[in-house]
Amino acid sequence: MTDIQPIQFDGEDKSNSVRAKILQQEPFAIRTFTPSQCVISHSAGSYHYTPEGRKLADFTSGVLVANLGHNPVAWWNRVVGYLGLEAIKEGGEYANSVPLTAYNAITEIESQSNERLLANLQAAPGGNRINQIMWSASGSEAVQKALWAAIKYQPGKDMIIATRHGFHGKKGLAGAVTGSEEDKERDERVRFISFPKSECDDVETRKQPIDLKPYQQELDTLWDKHGDRLCCVITEPYLGGGGSYHPQKEYLQLLQAFCREHNLVFILDEIQSNFGRTGPMYAFSHYELEPDVVLLGKGLGNGVPVSAAVGRNDVFESLGYGEASDTWSANPLSSAAVVATLDEFETTNTLQKGSHLAGIIETGLIRLKETGAISKVRGEGCVWGIECADIGERKGAVIANQIIEECYLGKDGALAIHLLGALAGKVLRISPPLTMCPDECKAYLDRLYEVCQQVAAR
Repeated sequence: MTDIQPIQFDGEDKSNSVRAKILQQEPFAIRTFTPSQCVISHSAGSYHYTPEGRKLADFTSGVLVANLGHNPVAWWNRVVGYLGLEAIKEGGEYANSVPLTAYNAITEIESQSNERLLANLQAAPGGNRINQIMWSASGSEAVQKALWAAIKYQPGKDMIIATRHGFHGKKGLAGAVTGSEEDKERDERVRFISFPKSECDDVETRKQPIDLKPYQQELDTLWDKHGDRLCCVITEPYLGGGGSYHPQKEYLQLLQAFCREHNLVFILDEIQSNFGRTGPMYAFSHYELEPDVVLLGKGLGNGVPVSAAVGRNDVFESLGYGEASDTWSANPLSSAAVVATLDEFETTNTLQKGSHLAGIIETGLIRLKETGAISKVRGEGCVWGIECADIGERKGAVIANQIIEECYLGKDGALAIHLLGALAGKVLRISPPLTMCPDECKAYLDRLYEVCQQVAAR
């Protein structure tokens, strides 16, 4: 029995009861810590609602998932239509619809989602190397499958280069390429290289030119030592879980050039950055890259669990029958969600809305530095990180937790905001849906400013 006590707040009897039950029913290890442990009764658009009826602006998009907002009606209607659920008859015992799993079988909606996603990727700047899809249900599974294929692609070449402090998952090879060599015992096939954190630790420093020589030297040293075994490089467009570090595009282009020079597979993990999060549909366009394999997830299904490794067929076809299969890959519900999400992005001005919102977010977050609670601001598009400052004896991690709690409570009728637990200890991610109303976003950023002022003055 754990001695950890459930988080409780005055006036939240229903939420407090749920928090207490959850702590008894589930190991706390499955939850990511946040000082609020927000209980949600329902969500719509850019907002969550607690069982007590309190409204919170979701500045997380459900961890970068609900790019279109929560439960948009047009999107749900499309999902339902693609599943054929309009055929349900009142009083009928069963619905005449596709199965919700299709293991070792094929549905038409799977083929349609393949066709639509490939067409969208190939039309994007930098997507010309992509011609096949390996579906999966979670981000770490997509990472795992891509790495399996890269290792099999050239027999005898089984060593992976990963960038330090990234997050690709917790399981198997996805876990092995996460973090750094100092975090835990590693798969002997993984080697790490530096990521330029100091060169992009703030919006201002990121505007400066980057010296690529140290990074080129690291790559050359690895090639001299392990060239006969190296098969791929895996990195993220930006370090998300590592503290929201967005590098100069020349750094990622250097990694790609190294792969081209030595015939390595260049894998770009866009699990959290795809579908408009950094500006364009895909981050590889934003960074002017042409990756061999791109990993998609989160916003890909707008809340329905789905992910995919997309890329070169000659790499993927190195795997034999069943080597990349699992129970839920390409299931009809996920396939329908992908097509419905593509419909929304291709027939509405969602990307333009996100671009407009990005400027509002940037302005509002940079202003937070005036409060003394925030020392650095990093990001692009609709994904940002604000680094909390040390104030007196209070470390940045303490400041971060105080801001999260104060935003959640929204005392005395103030606007309330839902935030995730701090990244890398003291960085708060700001990532509302791309569709959030600009005026409402401004109002909530003003509220965040007030909170930072209050926390700094304690």
